[in-house]
Amino acid sequence: MDYRDLIVYQKAFKLAMRIFEISRTFPKEETYSLTDQIRRSSRSVCTNIGEGYRKRRYPAHFISKLSDADMENTETQVWLNFSLACKYIPDSIFQELDKEATEIGRLLNYMMENPEKFGSKKL
Repeated sequence: MDYRDLIVYQKAFKLAMRIFEISRTFPKEETYSLTDQIRRSSRSVCTNIGEGYRKRRYPAHFISKLSDADMENTETQVWLNFSLACKYIPDSIFQELDKEATEIGRLLNYMMENPEKFGSKKL
């Protein structure tokens, strides 16, 4: 199995790409703040999953990287809140993206609580 086969990775990648497309419509003055930050945090979810999966034989490292992915996912949700409050996205899009991020968080938490199911040694 490869990290790209993980459901959580696939969902996180899809969300990051949706955010990229949607953030293209954000105002130019947000280029180096909200736009950059939401793209970075959403992409970091994927990179941390990939990095952690490669170190899954070391439970503490695996869980730490999954925790980092969860943290970046939460940061993405905060930026989505700002995007909604600034009226850059409609509530319907916010609800969809926030729901996807919440599901990603649940999957990451499941992995952190059950690392042995993903090839990690027992703690």
